[in-house]
Amino acid sequence: MDRRELAEFLRSRRARVRPEDVGLENGPRRRTPGLRREEVARLAGMSVDYYIRLEQARGPRPSRQILGALARALRLTDAERDHLHHLAGEAPLPSTGPPQDVPAGILHLLDRLDDTPAFVIDAKYDVLAMNPMAAALFGESSRTIPRELNPMRRFFLHPAASRICVDGEYGLFARASAADLRAATARYPDDPGVAELVRELRAGSDLFARLWEEHEVAVQTSNVKTFRHPVVGPIELHCDVLEVPERDQRVVLYTAAPGTPAHEALKLLRVVGTQEMTEGRALQDTPP
Repeated sequence: MDRRELAEFLRSRRARVRPEDVGLENGPRRRTPGLRREEVARLAGMSVDYYIRLEQARGPRPSRQILGALARALRLTDAERDHLHHLAGEAPLPSTGPPQDVPAGILHLLDRLDDTPAFVIDAKYDVLAMNPMAAALFGESSRTIPRELNPMRRFFLHPAASRICVDGEYGLFARASAADLRAATARYPDDPGVAELVRELRAGSDLFARLWEEHEVAVQTSNVKTFRHPVVGPIELHCDVLEVPERDQRVVLYTAAPGTPAHEALKLLRVVGTQEMTEGRALQDTPP
């Protein structure tokens, strides 16, 4: 373990992360750029004293779990995560699954889309990042993204999924996403997360199980989706999917034409933000 190099690396990465990048307020009392040490500790789920000792080159050797938490808190790239492991005297685990770090340019794009719900998903549809408008649409916090926010889990495990007409709006999404996930299983045959998602959906959704047995392979494309929001009501939005090929990720954008009821609903959503969004979890009667 190279304590001195590890300490300097942690300090340099901490200074690079803006508070707003991780959902924190950038108040006027900050005297230096980047996160405070206590903020990194909180984001990584460790004690402040332990993190301070790491930055002072006098801490104990961190475990793989701690290193992974630090990599997520500091938004390290895959190369930086591997470097962090090497400095701590740990061999980095080989990557067998979809990349989890979102390019900085994509994160900045999400920040600028202040009137458009937008989020980033990986090959197994896990949400890696989202802007406040997407958080308001889904009734979530953009700071912490729960496992259940995976669009395929929300869709296929929703109580109404069994009543879906396979030829309708939701049926088209169901068929395309199942085919998309099958393609992901071939790209990541050893990833436990992909395998777990397939097992969970096959066990919990008769609709997914039927579609899975058809062995269709495809990539999810643009479509139209209707949301039933507990505050602003039904919203029919156009869904566009932008590929991030070097990371095997996608940016999902929800838009509406100016002057339409959906556009007015988005304007209202921008005003109310995530207030009063806890009841109903954004979608009530039909899957997202």
